[in-house]
Amino acid sequence: MSTAPQEPAAPRWTRPRGTARADGWEVAITPDGTHWHHTSLHVAHLGAGESRRLRADGREHVVVPLRGSVHVTAEDADGRVHQAPLAGRRDVFAAPTDIAYTAAGLRITVSAPAGPARVAVAGARVFGRGAARPPFRHLAADEAPVERRGTGNASREVRNLGTPGVLDADAIIVCEVVTPAGNFSSWPPHKHDTEHPGEETRLEEIYYVETAPADPRATDPTGYLRVRASDPDRPIDVLAQVRAGDVVLVPHGWHGPAIAAPDTHMYYLNVMAGPGPERAWLICDDPAHAWIRDTWSRTPFDPRLPLADSPGNVTPEGAGA
Repeated sequence: MSTAPQEPAAPRWTRPRGTARADGWEVAITPDGTHWHHTSLHVAHLGAGESRRLRADGREHVVVPLRGSVHVTAEDADGRVHQAPLAGRRDVFAAPTDIAYTAAGLRITVSAPAGPARVAVAGARVFGRGAARPPFRHLAADEAPVERRGTGNASREVRNLGTPGVLDADAIIVCEVVTPAGNFSSWPPHKHDTEHPGEETRLEEIYYVETAPADPRATDPTGYLRVRASDPDRPIDVLAQVRAGDVVLVPHGWHGPAIAAPDTHMYYLNVMAGPGPERAWLICDDPAHAWIRDTWSRTPFDPRLPLADSPGNVTPEGAGA
């Protein structure tokens, strides 16, 4: 009789839209102290004039407008108030966005004074790494480098909104990835679940997904995300069909590909953090597929990117509600 560890039920790691609601947030992912430890994510649709609040806790946060503009107010324990308007964007496929960073211990209010908006608030447990930082920062959209990653049908656009070297933070790492219809991202499969100094960092990861029809005839824009074990003692096996508003959690293991169906453009917001001694995104490629990187110099980059310049780009399914 086998004594191998049993894989946790896949629904533990997937949150279809509407299944992770709490306190007025459409998505409320927080550490549970058992299976999920370091990262959080809250997502809400705000009607004109509406607001949402997060209490002060031991997590730093990055506020990311997904659609429309929002106003951010952060108050510390001494009553000092920091605030900034975030100009945002038409939708996640149109352009990068400005963001706000708040240190741990600040109470956060996000509001939509100028009209309906959709907003994400990413969070991470802090460890007191490095010197003291300003408690609040507003980073303009043009401060986030936009990276062309991969080639051919593995072409994607990576927006480094809150990555090391762009945002000075204790633990949180935030980026966005836009994958055109029919393309692969998170490829080759990779992992970041073990501390190997200078080679790999241990990070949990959240994928928050939006999708958009690549053609007006597409009525069910979908994508797929794969997570599988990198260590037999830490089993995981997820193959999730994802739509706008869905979340996939990656506690460990090889993850990838993230696949955009041929009629669907796909976006995801990544939130990462971990307990290691440095804040860094260092990965280990799956050796069975790592060779693909050596072929990329011989393949042209997908000319549809950025999607804002492509005639087929349309407003994403479900992004406004």
